[in-house]
Amino acid sequence: MKLIAFYLPQFYPFEQNSRWWGEGFTEWTNVAQARPLFPGHYQPHIPADLGFYDLRLAETKYDQVALAKEYGVYGFCYHYYWFSGERIMDRPLDEMLTDPNIDMPFCLCWANEQWNKKWNGLEDEVLMDQKLLPDDDVNFIDSLIPFFLDKRYIKVNDSPLLIVYRPELIPDINKTIAIWKERVCINGFKDIYLLSALTGGEVDYEKFGMHGGVEFPPHGAFARSGPEVKLLNEDLTFFDGYKGRIIDFRNTARTFLRKEYPQKNIFKTVYPSWDNTARMRDRGLITLNGTPENYEAWLKKAAALTVRVHPKESQFLFINAWNEWAEGCHLEPDRRFGRGFLEATRRVKMGISNADTFPLVGIPGPSKSSAPPLEATDPKRRHMKFGPRKIIREVNRIVANLTT
Repeated sequence: MKLIAFYLPQFYPFEQNSRWWGEGFTEWTNVAQARPLFPGHYQPHIPADLGFYDLRLAETKYDQVALAKEYGVYGFCYHYYWFSGERIMDRPLDEMLTDPNIDMPFCLCWANEQWNKKWNGLEDEVLMDQKLLPDDDVNFIDSLIPFFLDKRYIKVNDSPLLIVYRPELIPDINKTIAIWKERVCINGFKDIYLLSALTGGEVDYEKFGMHGGVEFPPHGAFARSGPEVKLLNEDLTFFDGYKGRIIDFRNTARTFLRKEYPQKNIFKTVYPSWDNTARMRDRGLITLNGTPENYEAWLKKAAALTVRVHPKESQFLFINAWNEWAEGCHLEPDRRFGRGFLEATRRVKMGISNADTFPLVGIPGPSKSSAPPLEATDPKRRHMKFGPRKIIREVNRIVANLTT
């Protein structure tokens, strides 16, 4: 079994980000501004071992690879941003390609959505559009050939593995794939192993002419058909107005473990935790109890399914993600859990994990790392929602305070 972690190359300043969000903006800008929204809410996520790193530094990439390999991560899947010939967030990937000292298997996921401000919790203003020009099919696949030819690139039966984030956005996907196959064959490959990310609600990868699908939780947690994840908003008291959704880790993991698909070649994906309020603010999605213990249980069960279902040459299990810090979704060490998620990963990889249940469920209590922001203590700004259970809890809290 090979664990592949999705990798975000957003952690360095580049021209477009400075133009759209302000000079010097990186993903760390969002991460550092996050604040807890309710008692027990773990925000902000502060990096530990690697610090607030800069991906322009080769040492950073060396440290990431060393850490990942030490704890059983087989490879990285880099998000690839290509817009009709214009690329963004390309420097870390290009420098990786030319530096053999970054000794880590890798593959690519084409993030083929348009780039807009909604990604950062703002209005849906388009920043980079996918124009889908007549020559895009050829130009796109030709931009990938140098990566495919690299000996570190992950392949299945000698065919390079490529994930497409939203294949349904490509107008004539079958024509596009035919062109891609022709171009890779010209460059010495017998095929291209295409996987559809299950992100847009469409799970029938065969209609796109692809070999398989990749789960991408939390995408699919609220599907219109099949099991859905229960919301916990009514069980919490917020410091201020909140319009997002709260779900529980165990319920989410079980939902994805039990999902059934019409096609069989589906690759499982797990996440260590999820909380994108650093980006989306009061419209974010939060998973409660995203801890190393719960993550280990999900990873172990998904690993067992992977080994049972997939042939040896393609026993891939994906992790979302290595470093999605603004989505509260990272294997990289933080100040709260240290290397806990990495240690859990290694136990599962080595087959020595005893995590057979999800030990943490329900509403977490407050901790030192989740003190409310200053404005939350102002009665004029405090916004509280009360359901029957909340009223009981609030009364009990007041009585307990009077008693003490």
